[in-house]
Amino acid sequence: MKSNHLLPAIAIILILTGSIAHAGPILIDHHAPASFSSIPDTIFQKIRHNFEFFYGHTSHGGQIMTGIEMLDNEHDEMYDSPVFQEISDDLGHNGDISWVEPTRQWLSNNPETNAVMWSWCGGASDNSEAGINAYLQAMNQLESEFPEVFFIYMTGHLDGTGPEGNLYSRNNQIREYCSTNDKILYDFADIESWDPAGTYYPNESDNCTWCTTWCSGHDCPGSCGGCAHSHCFNCYQKGKAFWWMMAQIAGHEITAVDSVSFDRIKSCYRNTGR
Repeated sequence: MKSNHLLPAIAIILILTGSIAHAGPILIDHHAPASFSSIPDTIFQKIRHNFEFFYGHTSHGGQIMTGIEMLDNEHDEMYDSPVFQEISDDLGHNGDISWVEPTRQWLSNNPETNAVMWSWCGGASDNSEAGINAYLQAMNQLESEFPEVFFIYMTGHLDGTGPEGNLYSRNNQIREYCSTNDKILYDFADIESWDPAGTYYPNESDNCTWCTTWCSGHDCPGSCGGCAHSHCFNCYQKGKAFWWMMAQIAGHEITAVDSVSFDRIKSCYRNTGR
């Protein structure tokens, strides 16, 4: 059911003389891979032409890059990756904000970079409310310093602890903040939590056991050369979700079918007591 409290995640982006803006949150969840096929060819070209990324990640965050590569290999030049500057680091643990200064320095020295992503390894699972707030506040501070850059927030990957686990609380904290403050959220955990038929796996881990079951009965892409900690189909879904997110940032107008409801995501966790 769609939310009565949140507008659909419609991004109205202006890339005019370097100024940018988006109205409302952009919340990318498990619906995004299914919406991938509706992205016009011209949008892929626009993304490559207009965006350069600074992306801090270790193995889990690399799943997105593997997915982008899988799509590129599958469709030749159509889905060629935009420019990425990758740094081997992640968001750390317990309020660690050591990632902030390298980001600040890179953006100061490379004004052509206009999108920043940072992913979690295991740091969301064992974090605290205060630690997640430190992450959110640090990202928001960077946004205020670099208003012409898109900052993409992320939830932590699944760890098998289910709705009663600390990870669910911390991910919901990130979701609430991004929804309330009109941020861009790539919901890493939600993408892992649902198969394409809409079946929810509340106790799944980053291994994505449902991916194996799904691909035993459906047409899935072949080998990806390794999807860190997981199944190739998980990486494939995340690559599609990345392109759908960027299509929204680039100004592709979404339909009601494509819209993402935070209230729907939240309803899956409302019995956690957190």
